[in-house]
Amino acid sequence: MITIIFWTILAIVSLGAVFLIGFRLQKWMAGFIVGGVIFLAGFLLFYFYLEQTFVKRWGGFMSINVPEGQLHIAATWKEDNLWVENYDPTTNTCIFQEYSRGNMLEGKVVIKNCNPIAR
Repeated sequence: MITIIFWTILAIVSLGAVFLIGFRLQKWMAGFIVGGVIFLAGFLLFYFYLEQTFVKRWGGFMSINVPEGQLHIAATWKEDNLWVENYDPTTNTCIFQEYSRGNMLEGKVVIKNCNPIAR
């Protein structure tokens, strides 16, 4: 819900800038440039900072995919970063992978000879 509210407010502010500058001041090119810059700044803010914060703290939503051939085991939060554990049965390894803000600095831990299904 919070994610939808964020995108709605961003769209209103961006289009409002286009309307105010373009229609009121009759400077359409400047209006589109300012509206585009506002939208780009909001998009970057969301992608690099707010996405995981919204999901963890305020009930936003995001999706990640389990890589082909791997089985999902668990997921946990460490501060504002999501850590996901998957198992690759072909190589018998467990892979912990971090999904950080903006997917820039992601950690990865591989445990060899890991068989989480064995008892």
